[in-house]
Amino acid sequence: MNRKRVLGGVIGVLALVFAGCGKKQEELNLFTWDGMFPQEVLDGFEKETGIKINYSNFNYDEDMLAKLEETKGGDYDVVLADDYIIELAIKEGLVQKLDKESLSNFGNINPVYQGQFYDLTDEYTVPYGVGIPLIVYDPGKVDFEIKGYEDLWNEKLKDNVAIIGNYRVMNGIALKTLGESFNVEDLDTIQRAGDKMLDLAKNIRLISDSNTQDYILSGEVSAAFMYTSQVNQAISANPELKTVYPEEGLGFGIIAGFIPSNAPNQKGANAFLNYLLRPEISAKCAEFTQYYCANKAADDLISQELRDLLVLPESITEGEIIQNISPEAEELHSQIWNEFQKACE
Repeated sequence: MNRKRVLGGVIGVLALVFAGCGKKQEELNLFTWDGMFPQEVLDGFEKETGIKINYSNFNYDEDMLAKLEETKGGDYDVVLADDYIIELAIKEGLVQKLDKESLSNFGNINPVYQGQFYDLTDEYTVPYGVGIPLIVYDPGKVDFEIKGYEDLWNEKLKDNVAIIGNYRVMNGIALKTLGESFNVEDLDTIQRAGDKMLDLAKNIRLISDSNTQDYILSGEVSAAFMYTSQVNQAISANPELKTVYPEEGLGFGIIAGFIPSNAPNQKGANAFLNYLLRPEISAKCAEFTQYYCANKAADDLISQELRDLLVLPESITEGEIIQNISPEAEELHSQIWNEFQKACE
């Protein structure tokens, strides 16, 4: 037997063994809903940094919070979730403050979406996408200009309006017509809005959270109040439809990214959030998700055909997020909505 050949083979095997014992590839555990990122964005981060992204998802915000509570803010490095649940996670100590020194792109965020109730000092979160329910109408079938929520009560729209089924949003627009906040706590004020909702019932053709855009596209209704994705689908299918940013004031919801309190890879997490804040990356994400872009520096990079759908008009300088309210106020909203639904039948 050739001892040199055997020795050489042993050395080769040992080299492979020790190579396998080298430094493990750095990883980033990302936790959010399914389909929140274009694959090219995730691939680009991995290629640039060498950090492998492990993407896992949840169906409901509450499931995410339960998981963070179970792991005491560990296991995951970056989480994207809705504003109201982030407020609870922060209060429970499950979110760590951002390392602003490593977030060189933080200044790109649109100020309209900063300083919101869930993170008043912008210490914990990075806005990722924004949902803004809006009015869409067919100017060929509506013989007056719709400018705000109040116009949905116009008798010319009798049995001709489709709306979403979120009772806090719908009761909220009645509050806005009264000059009140979506989040007012006074029960008498909420009831006044409820009484006004009953007057709206005669104009409502249908209430649907799913595919509401189909009803205006088919011509079954002439006006609709819909979620962002539905508005985008309607306008994309029929550019002749008009989108209305209600003059009484916008209501919106924010999806934001944060780093759990005991994230395994804090440095990588900050790098990923900073990467998402690059204008060109934010633009790609907005076009993919079809949520309003939260990055002011990215607005001009969004394709011309999508810009009107994803970029907030310059005239809009503020908005309001629907927040958690007292159990008593929440219960009254629910009662009002039940009465309204019956009146619409």
